[in-house]
Amino acid sequence: MIEATMRRHLPRLFATPALLLAVAAWSQTSAGATSSSALPVVPAAAASTPAGASGAGLADPHAAHHKAGGMAGKKPARATLAVNTSFAPDGNLWVVGVDQGRQLWLRRSTDAGHHWSTPQVVDTLGDTIAAEGDSRPSISFGPGGQVVLAWTKPLARPYTGEIRMVHSGDGGASFGAPFTVHADRQIITHRFQSVGFDAQGVLHTVWIDKRDAEAARAASGGRRDAYVGAAIYRNESRDGGASFGPDLKVADHSCECCRIALAPTPDGHLAALWRHVFDGERDHAFQRFDTITEPVRASQDGWKLDVCPHHGPGLTPAATGGGYHAVWFGERAGQPGVRYGRLDAAGRPQGTARRLPDAAAEHADVVSQGPHVAVVWRSFDGEKHHLRAWLSRDDGASFELRELASSTRDNDHPRLAAAGGRMVAVWRTEDGLSAFNLEP
Repeated sequence: MIEATMRRHLPRLFATPALLLAVAAWSQTSAGATSSSALPVVPAAAASTPAGASGAGLADPHAAHHKAGGMAGKKPARATLAVNTSFAPDGNLWVVGVDQGRQLWLRRSTDAGHHWSTPQVVDTLGDTIAAEGDSRPSISFGPGGQVVLAWTKPLARPYTGEIRMVHSGDGGASFGAPFTVHADRQIITHRFQSVGFDAQGVLHTVWIDKRDAEAARAASGGRRDAYVGAAIYRNESRDGGASFGPDLKVADHSCECCRIALAPTPDGHLAALWRHVFDGERDHAFQRFDTITEPVRASQDGWKLDVCPHHGPGLTPAATGGGYHAVWFGERAGQPGVRYGRLDAAGRPQGTARRLPDAAAEHADVVSQGPHVAVVWRSFDGEKHHLRAWLSRDDGASFELRELASSTRDNDHPRLAAAGGRMVAVWRTEDGLSAFNLEP
């Protein structure tokens, strides 16, 4: 009952720094607790069902991963609404999620989310799939009909996992057997994966990894302060997932449980943004994958918090200057909230970051198409959740606030997709999938 209450009221508790710290500490200490109030999921609407709009409820990915991780391959009872979305090269909108039995499925829309196909179940050979909060299945499209789906498979020990993937060479009509992406096979943390193809057709997989933390603690006789946080690792596949290069460490001392944002660089490579630990402050780091440099500090909130807030950033290219638009959650000068800011081409902050025009905003995402920029988030007013968007026509110089939907029912974080001049927000609720056109 406590977990359900905290999920429902977590956005309001973010109103003060002291309560934020208390909530974060509670999240860590209660991560293994069993909830007596699972979030039910109504099966997604059948084909050609008009998209609806509603939702509510928060999930704790750390706790959910703990519960799934101790089941040694058994499917957990707790349902989830977590999805990811992307436009395919042919312009169709795809969504990946899991059903109540934790089976992986795909749904497609030929009209930007007004109607959806029936779910296509993808065989994962019985994998348990992490699909809560910032940990959820991923989807990416490559050249020549390549499609990859990736997920974290929890292992037997709490907070451990491995990154799994299936590959299609026929545009998603069929998928091969699942495989583990990384070379390291220790029963440790490999979690919170993000995947993406660059302009050269190289597939990049990025994840949070604790091999260095485990090694440091073993060398120190088990001291938990021997290594701060986790690390960011990645690898590359130049044949669409048939084979992978070595595991490459991007950076030491990342936060442990926040999603990693990916965005294309102006010259066709990929860049990442993640929550990082800078001398005890959990701000954000930026790194391009085609360079070997120290991560750049991309936010300057100076947030001193010794736990992970389970609240990752968003990143998308800017139309001018070769830089980026970014959104993130943090606390600055005693003011917690979601902020929007500009980064230059190297990932350095430019100008003054702005809080979103909603004090209760959470789990924001950002996407762009040329000078058009869309930021979406949800917020809780004590009775229901609101889905809101902040839209710009001038590359972020000015924004217009738009209310998209609201509901008292359980829902997922909103996710964004963009291609061919279109920007769409996808929201999965107990009523099914909803999509919202975000043309400014």
